[in-house]
Amino acid sequence: MRIGPYKLKNNLFLAPMAGVTDRPFRRLCRRLGAGLAVSEMVAADPRLRATGKSLRRIDHAGEADPISVQIAGADPATMADAARYNVEHGAQIVDINMGCPAKKVCNVAAGSALLRDEPLVARILEAVVAAVSVPVTLKIRTGWDRSRRNAVAVARLAEGAGVAAIAVHGRTRACGFGGEAEYETIAAVKAAVRIPVIANGDIDSPERAKRVLDATGADAVMIGRAAQGRPWLFREIAHFLETGAHLPPPEVEEARGIVLAHLDEHYRFYGEEAGVRVARKHIGWYGRSLPGGDALRGAANGARSVAGQLAAVAAFFDGLAAIGHRLGVTTEAANSGNSRGEEALAA
Repeated sequence: MRIGPYKLKNNLFLAPMAGVTDRPFRRLCRRLGAGLAVSEMVAADPRLRATGKSLRRIDHAGEADPISVQIAGADPATMADAARYNVEHGAQIVDINMGCPAKKVCNVAAGSALLRDEPLVARILEAVVAAVSVPVTLKIRTGWDRSRRNAVAVARLAEGAGVAAIAVHGRTRACGFGGEAEYETIAAVKAAVRIPVIANGDIDSPERAKRVLDATGADAVMIGRAAQGRPWLFREIAHFLETGAHLPPPEVEEARGIVLAHLDEHYRFYGEEAGVRVARKHIGWYGRSLPGGDALRGAANGARSVAGQLAAVAAFFDGLAAIGHRLGVTTEAANSGNSRGEEALAA
């Protein structure tokens, strides 16, 4: 899999997710098998560049090449300037957000709202590609709503503008994250263009990744929500695609080490106050569908210090080990052991 001059180690991408794909999480997913990890979206508006949030989003210290940064906006000149700014601050690939369905993004005519205006799409793509010497990629949805699925037309505009690759989420903006993703439109995009196409939406297992690749002919898959609390999914998918065999999920002790290492980097990145606050969702995702997960989430949300959260996480994994739990069991099996896990956590 190549994007411009960059040869990636595989065809598995971590999707850009606001409030999730910060530098510690990107580095974690890369270590666990993602071939590329795209940053949280960086607003194109130059007035926002001095905020703490924006400064953290352009901090790429220690990240593996290539560094992919997503920018969001609705004005061609501003987007071109944002692309240059981010390249100056380490971006080696610039990704354009035309897929975000969030109201606060669409209300300023950015994200997936741009799909309603194909001439503006073309101007933005042309301006950004002309502004930088690094590869430019694009992320879209299949259209604004089911009556206006125009992903094929937008993909052709992207190819014509010199975009290096395009990721397509198999839902319209109107769908949000509801229902099931459809892949027929992604297959149509792949058939219509020669640039690499990345399939996105509901890819949550090795089997689903293979089915989507086979059904769409896509060059790669992009994984988003399924990686939350399960970053080792990347290595499981990579192993399955390469061998056809399943890689067992991590043992409890390994998972404990992965999570604690992630949190250690997370707290160092954010500092204690913000780190504790932001870590709550990650800790909740790690415990999701596991025995004692509800108790872990409550303990993490109630903790007011790094030490308190780390103690809750350590107790959670010690509790899993005490009951002989194995990661990767079904949700039903996890729920059946929930009370025992809560007791072990409380102990």
